[in-house]
Amino acid sequence: MRMLLVEDDARLRAAVAAYFRQQAWVVDEVADGREADYVAREFACDVALVDLGLPDVSGIELIRNWRAGGLDLPVLILTARSDWQDKVRGLEAGADDYVTKPFHLAEVDARVGALLRRAAGHSSPVVDYGAFCIDFSGRRVLREGRELELTTYEFNTLSYLVHRAGCVVSRGELTEHLYEQDHDRDSNVIEVFVGRLRRKLDPDQAWRPIQTVRGAGYRFALEPRRGKAGS
Repeated sequence: MRMLLVEDDARLRAAVAAYFRQQAWVVDEVADGREADYVAREFACDVALVDLGLPDVSGIELIRNWRAGGLDLPVLILTARSDWQDKVRGLEAGADDYVTKPFHLAEVDARVGALLRRAAGHSSPVVDYGAFCIDFSGRRVLREGRELELTTYEFNTLSYLVHRAGCVVSRGELTEHLYEQDHDRDSNVIEVFVGRLRRKLDPDQAWRPIQTVRGAGYRFALEPRRGKAGS
């Protein structure tokens, strides 16, 4: 998954970026609103963390411009301001949630996870697909009650495909959301991850959760059970 982190405090920005990179997130770090606006419009980010007190364009103005321009990525406000009116203005501008500095990174992580689940149409961190279920909060996948052994990149590949369920995701799009820009990218690695996922999720090829769309990419084809964990 790809995150846009907009924070002018270099030490805080580095700490937040390091935390999420340890979980194999791709993190685009920027320190001002103008660069943030460029990155958000140039690259397909899955979530944005935005400080309100930016040195040029304010965080509120930045979010308002995104929404006016049709950018609907989930936005989490990072703010040191205790005035509830600032938080209200941020939410009214189009942000989805906020955390107040100083914060625990685990809280930021939990709120980001909740935003992504809501964006994908899931209210619960555990989504039941019948043969298997995905625990996004615990970063676990269980098949018939038994936990599967997935690497970090395998889980992130699955998570992104589920996040875009029903849509065709190209190998290039997966690469952009799984690797940093300076990473030595190899499109064959994506095929390996998807192949492993298929064998682990569906060894008998009974469910076929991940479909190949010839010449285009991959599509996660299952829908969660209604009335279960993901409803």
